[in-house]
Amino acid sequence: MKYGFVKVAAASPTTTVANCTKNAQSIIEQTAELSKKGAELILFPELSLTSCNCGDLFTQPYFIQACNNAIAHIAESTAGQDSIIIFGAPVEHRNSLYNCAITMHKGNIIGVTPKKHLNSKIGENRWFTGADNLPQESYATIAGKKAPFIKNGLFTTSAYSFGIEIGNESEAPIAPAANLSTAGAQIILNPTTERAVAGTQKSTQRRIAELSQKYKSGYVYAGCGWGESTSSAAYTGYCAISELGDIITDSEILTPEAHCVITEVDVERVSKERKGDCNFAQQNDITEIHIPQTENHDCTLTRHFPAQPFIPQDYTIQEYCNEAFNIQAAALAKRITHIGAKSCIIGISGGLDSTLALLVTAKACDIIGKPHDCITAVTMPGFGTSDRTYNNAMSLMQALGTNIREISIKDACTQHFKDINHDINNHDVTYENAQARERTQILMDIANQENGIVIGTGDLSELALGWATYNGDQMSMYGVNASVPKTLMQHIVRHIAHNENNKNVKNTLLDIVDTPISPELTPADDNGNIKQKTEDLVGPYELHDFFIYHFIRYGFAPEKIHFMAEKTFCDTYDSETIKKWLTTFTRRFFTQQFKRAAMPDGPQVTCCTLNPQNGWIMTSDTCYNLWTENCEKIK
Repeated sequence: MKYGFVKVAAASPTTTVANCTKNAQSIIEQTAELSKKGAELILFPELSLTSCNCGDLFTQPYFIQACNNAIAHIAESTAGQDSIIIFGAPVEHRNSLYNCAITMHKGNIIGVTPKKHLNSKIGENRWFTGADNLPQESYATIAGKKAPFIKNGLFTTSAYSFGIEIGNESEAPIAPAANLSTAGAQIILNPTTERAVAGTQKSTQRRIAELSQKYKSGYVYAGCGWGESTSSAAYTGYCAISELGDIITDSEILTPEAHCVITEVDVERVSKERKGDCNFAQQNDITEIHIPQTENHDCTLTRHFPAQPFIPQDYTIQEYCNEAFNIQAAALAKRITHIGAKSCIIGISGGLDSTLALLVTAKACDIIGKPHDCITAVTMPGFGTSDRTYNNAMSLMQALGTNIREISIKDACTQHFKDINHDINNHDVTYENAQARERTQILMDIANQENGIVIGTGDLSELALGWATYNGDQMSMYGVNASVPKTLMQHIVRHIAHNENNKNVKNTLLDIVDTPISPELTPADDNGNIKQKTEDLVGPYELHDFFIYHFIRYGFAPEKIHFMAEKTFCDTYDSETIKKWLTTFTRRFFTQQFKRAAMPDGPQVTCCTLNPQNGWIMTSDTCYNLWTENCEKIK
């Protein structure tokens, strides 16, 4: 499938105890249905051909022969389908019976995977023998044809690889998936028979997510359900597909009919996550089996991608914002105490970035027992400062009890323009950057006066785009927001506002969040409102943060990022708009690297950081043609 996506299905057919013919037909029907939907890999439950409740019937040769005939029927019926199917069946070899997962493609049995760790709690070893008793290079004879036993096998196609562990093997001290994933299996399949007890669904869901995170893989889980004997238990029929710690899709339990889940696993994302992890560079004694599956499968995405990927799905927004804010504050508190700073100097514009930086600084002072008046908050009105941002800045500084200084930069910049012979009516990049550098000079000089530390306000989104003035707002003595993207920043400030008891502070913070993002470096309109809006110039931050996450975190090419963004933002932006801003992001990300190469220290708060000390490393002279050419390919 295109862009590294593999369409995978987990199915739980209706089972009839000991009726192999009927169960085979259920598998055939679901395979046909899922193949039409483009499924490349289809998993059925453990012992799905017989049911797991056949008891001593497993020891009868007549029953095993009927099972072999049913396998032959499945092979004949699926010969024209390119989907790889895996289903459970008992397989006999030299007077022993093995609980196996049979891998089949186009009617051919590719391999027979025997279960190694039997479940003695339910007496499974009464009928079955563990895989360790099989000699190497053993072959099963099924319906007159030989098929290899694969005790520790990696199945590969030209596009992806997978391995199989069966049922409770996932709970073994050294589970098969440990060897399979380190050997290269990008997807782990677990056909299982899970008994239902109260609380099963949530605990199983959590366990599957944890396994996919542990093995840095896709994890596909298919449990037997309706039709199994309920003499001693009910069976969940739970099906789930997880990827790198997230459940992409799952089913309800105890569903009274055949059912399935189908979605796409991103094996490119899996491979990127493993790169650089020495645990996934081990050489294992493993058998590799290649399956010649074609690649022209359906590329229609059914899964969804978070529009705000920097907020993990297993957190509430409130929990994550609180944790991120505390990380920022704790890191700054350490830096203040380490250098013995007497004060904290911060420029306050009334915008989002400086607001969060001020809140973080106040919290850091609380942690180390310093009063808020050790914070020198400086508002520096310029040619583009609006009444709205100025009033919000003053209101916030007063409410937090900081030392307030107001220093207009208009006269200094006017004199500077005269010194360099620049027309003050020419509102070009020189006009804008001179103001940003003047503000930084003021903050640095006040820090010298007060034996203080200048707190940087720039965020991850601005750093990625290079939307900062070199040696202006790009520079500080400690950048608390450097790993926080703009979209998350809005959530953090809103979270703090909603937990604020002071109504005036709450309203001020909420108004700051709602204020259009702007550097305010060009004059306001005739009504004193912001005219220079950042998102009109470089694009919406919700798009850029989506691009940043998938480019930095997983190294996806622009074509793939556009493909995912189209799916995610289809109700907001058309394809051409997404392409336009993705092209802008790509070009700016490479050309503005020199600003990030000289960035100050700052804590890593989210999964992405551009700090060259512990995050993104790239030379400032890297050619971007390969990536911009990829943008041009986008249709």
